[in-house]
Amino acid sequence: MQRLTRGVASFLLIAAAPFTPAAAQSVGMAVTDVNGGAVGTVTAVNGDVVTVKTDRLEANLPKASFTAHEGKLLVGMTRTELNAAIEKDKAAAEASLAVGAPIKGSAGATLGTIDAIDAEFLTLKLTSGKLVRLPRASVAGSADGALIGMTAAQLEAQVGGDAPAQ
Repeated sequence: MQRLTRGVASFLLIAAAPFTPAAAQSVGMAVTDVNGGAVGTVTAVNGDVVTVKTDRLEANLPKASFTAHEGKLLVGMTRTELNAAIEKDKAAAEASLAVGAPIKGSAGATLGTIDAIDAEFLTLKLTSGKLVRLPRASVAGSADGALIGMTAAQLEAQVGGDAPAQ
């Protein structure tokens, strides 16, 4: 599942009646474009994020991307446009997981670069020069680059010492 970039999400915004929280509570609700064309179906709602399944793909979109209208949710993209945006973001996410690519921490700071990568592990070269071997599943690729769920300070504290962590 992919969360779309801010630019794509901004494109999804449409000028219509405000979104009502009660409208998004219905898993299974139809999502259409502004001309009434089928886009997909709501499969989950988590806070301000609505998961939409198109004919082929799933995407997490901000609630602000929708307008409730006659028992359906309207979105500012056709199904073809949404599928293309999802595929573009997936390709960018995959490209962000490559040797030499930077990795950011949860606070947005660059932690270092990918030194090596295989099916199970990723070796991160921290800005301090230390090498850290992480399970590949702990690193998320995104259209905004590779990310891990901790800050630089948290990662440095876990690594500790002067020797590279393995």
